[in-house]
Amino acid sequence: MANHKSALKRARQNEERRLRNKAVKSRVKHAVKTVRTAAASGDAAEPLQQAQSTIDKAAKKGVIHRRAAARKISRLARLAKTA
Repeated sequence: MANHKSALKRARQNEERRLRNKAVKSRVKHAVKTVRTAAASGDAAEPLQQAQSTIDKAAKKGVIHRRAAARKISRLARLAKTA
C-alpha cells in the first residue's frame, strides 16, 4: 500500500476513476444488448440512435478508444440495417 501523502491521493483517485469507467462501460454494454434484442425483434432505429450516443460519450471521456467506438457503432448499424 502507498505510504506517502501523494501516493495515497493517487490511489484514491485511481479507485474513483475505475468505478466511474466501470459504470460507463456497463452503460455501453447495456445499450449494445438493447440494440441486438431490438434488431432480433424488428425495429432497432431508436435503440441504435441511443446506443450511438452512449458509445460516443464513452469515447469522448476516454473510457473506450475512439476507433473501438467507431467499430461498435458500425457493426450495430449494419446489424440494424439487415434486421
